[in-house]
Amino acid sequence: MGIEDFGGGLNPQSDVLVVTTNDVPGYRVQQVIGEVFGLTVRSRHIGSQIGAGLKSMIGGELKGLTKTLVETRNQAMERLIEQARARGANAVLMMRFDVTEAADVGTEVCAYGTAAVIAQEQ
Repeated sequence: MGIEDFGGGLNPQSDVLVVTTNDVPGYRVQQVIGEVFGLTVRSRHIGSQIGAGLKSMIGGELKGLTKTLVETRNQAMERLIEQARARGANAVLMMRFDVTEAADVGTEVCAYGTAAVIAQEQ
């Protein structure tokens, strides 16, 4: 597996810019639309749990679980972008992730931020 299997982020050509900052250099916020989020819950795969248990005894990265978490975060981001686009935004500011256990059956990943309309400064 290459580094592309473990990296995050989505298509940089998306019509909705997602940043973790409060603003975007060279742009001004024309309108704040409000909070948007993308949520997904992944159940644990019994095979990966057994493999992770064995790997934890000898140490090292749990690559299968890492790849699954990256895929899960990307899915949450896709849903965040869909919601922002549906509300008329072209940007999501202050994007963050929240990850929690979901009733001992899986992992909940939420991507959230502030939907906004931004325009390039003249």
